[in-house]
Amino acid sequence: MDPNNHDDYDTYDHYDVYFQSDYDRFTRDCEHFVALCEQEAGGSSSAPKRRRTYIPRERESAKQRLLEDYFGNDEFEPKYPKEKFRQRYRMSSTLFNKIVNNILSYDVEPIPEYFTYFKPRYDATGRLSIDPILKCTYAIRQLAYDTAPDAFDEYLKIAERTSRECLDTFTKCIHVLYVIKFLRKPTAEDIEKTYQLHEQKHGLPNMLGSIDCMHLDWRNCPKALHGQFKRRDHKYPTIMLEVVADQRLWIWHAYFGVRGANNDLNVLYGFPLFDDELADTAPECSFVVNGHTADGIYLAWSTFVKTFPVARDEKSLKFKRVQEVARKDIERAFEVLQGRWGIIRQPARPYQINTLKRIMYCCIMLHNMILDDEGFEVNMRDLFVNPAPNIQRDWVEKCDLHIRKSKELRDRKTHIDLRQDLVEHLSNNH
Repeated sequence: MDPNNHDDYDTYDHYDVYFQSDYDRFTRDCEHFVALCEQEAGGSSSAPKRRRTYIPRERESAKQRLLEDYFGNDEFEPKYPKEKFRQRYRMSSTLFNKIVNNILSYDVEPIPEYFTYFKPRYDATGRLSIDPILKCTYAIRQLAYDTAPDAFDEYLKIAERTSRECLDTFTKCIHVLYVIKFLRKPTAEDIEKTYQLHEQKHGLPNMLGSIDCMHLDWRNCPKALHGQFKRRDHKYPTIMLEVVADQRLWIWHAYFGVRGANNDLNVLYGFPLFDDELADTAPECSFVVNGHTADGIYLAWSTFVKTFPVARDEKSLKFKRVQEVARKDIERAFEVLQGRWGIIRQPARPYQINTLKRIMYCCIMLHNMILDDEGFEVNMRDLFVNPAPNIQRDWVEKCDLHIRKSKELRDRKTHIDLRQDLVEHLSNNH
């Protein structure tokens, strides 16, 4: 390079400054990256390390305060009366203590982990674990009020993660303990009592109950599932629940988990309500008019009693009025269920559908348990379990039976005849 040539000198000076600044910037970035790697790896960096925050929660005093407020003992009465206990626990203290005792006394080997979670244990420091009453109280409060997991941390002294575990394990224990009794199929004796109940209340002979669907909003539904669970008339994706309830609001059948993009008919086709009838294993019950009251979207099946779209005479008008009044039973059941358990009234926060299923069925079983505690008689002497058919059939006979039963259930003519019989019955007897 000729130093007397100013063009060459200017060109060299320009590129020399450019490369030097770029090299310095690259060097600084590399040094910063190496320092970050050493800090993450726990090297000799002088930056302070982030440690877990320990909060000393006095759970022993929280237990004592809870016992003094709501339970009491032989020496003193609780601070809050029974009405307040029922308002905040959604059940009586007797029923709550029964649930806690049943969880603690479960001894079927091998004992599942979610049952041992509630049993008192000592940690490595010799300190007793959280009392079962505190854990069950936290689970009930979350079901009743739909609160955040750390909402009662100041009162019950339970951390957010522990409260989530309490709710999950509590729903599992309720399902194992009470599904056979409080989410069972009706026996022949139950059906006869239901017939008499509806005959006295609504004037409809041999009515089993009312059927309908509701939607549970799922706020934290994964984006990949929005196409299956989202519908236009709801802000959030939804999951459908279809139930059958009687006049006392007892829920006999429940089917939850259908994607919200379906309608009531899609749920009905997958609803296991008529499986025993199709398999010829349902209990034998004599009847004159048999069915469930249903709204307009349901099909004209022989097991459903729908109202007239337009009443053309006095008899039809009377039947329409009685049928619509009887159909309010299922709407009342949904309102009471959601009013009692706020977690299924607000958009759901769990991310997994199985967690939502356990919560929903737990709320339904607790709903029936509260009715039983209030005097609704449940017959446990003759629990209905699918019996073996009396007649041994081969595969062809089973298929023919299923086809014949399906046609009988979906017979429109039988539906019309039964509805007309009800119209005449109400006109002549009421």
